[in-house]
Amino acid sequence: MSSMIIAIDGPAGAGKGTLARHLAHIYHLDHLDTGLLYRAVALKMVEEDEDFADKEAAIRKASSVKATDLKSPSLRDEAIGNLASEIAPYPEVRAILLNFQRNFAEHMSHGKQGIILDGRDIGLVVLPDAPCKIYVTASPRIRAKRRLKELQQKGIESIYEATLDDIKARDARDRGRKVSPLRPAKDAFILDTSELGIDDVVEKACLFVDSKYPEAQKNAYSPSE
Repeated sequence: MSSMIIAIDGPAGAGKGTLARHLAHIYHLDHLDTGLLYRAVALKMVEEDEDFADKEAAIRKASSVKATDLKSPSLRDEAIGNLASEIAPYPEVRAILLNFQRNFAEHMSHGKQGIILDGRDIGLVVLPDAPCKIYVTASPRIRAKRRLKELQQKGIESIYEATLDDIKARDARDRGRKVSPLRPAKDAFILDTSELGIDDVVEKACLFVDSKYPEAQKNAYSPSE
């Protein structure tokens, strides 16, 4: 069997990261959440009090991103996620981080069956030749409810309307940027998670992955993983 290559895309809050982590475990894959790269750039700019309108500053910070930067707990902050979408449209930043992503994809760890990347432009730009592409989506209202629940579990005060507005604003930036706008690849499996629990999402995704890689070795699935 050739090395597995799985590309997962979708808007914020659709569940692509959760699905990617499950699939990485099930199929013994190296996993990269590419959104963390943009968050790492945003975090560096915040820490050094850079102006987010300063493209050159964003380029410098993107050039300095290393794998160890992706481990900071601060990357998961809602504010950092919103700021990341502000620097994501810069073509030069995307080009630098594209090299990081492709380098990751080309250096599979020993003992792994392949790689899985999730983000906004994996199937179209980063790994356009990936045999297995999944586009994870859900309605803005469902995504806002999920995000609100996550925030409340973290003890962060928020209201549904504000969370929904943030989701819609991020969607508009992701879909409206001139370079690599968010949209599914023509050969992607569209997986709408609006009315599905995680078990159902994983099951549907695995059926698709298995159709592309029928000889893949699998771990048993557990929703608690």
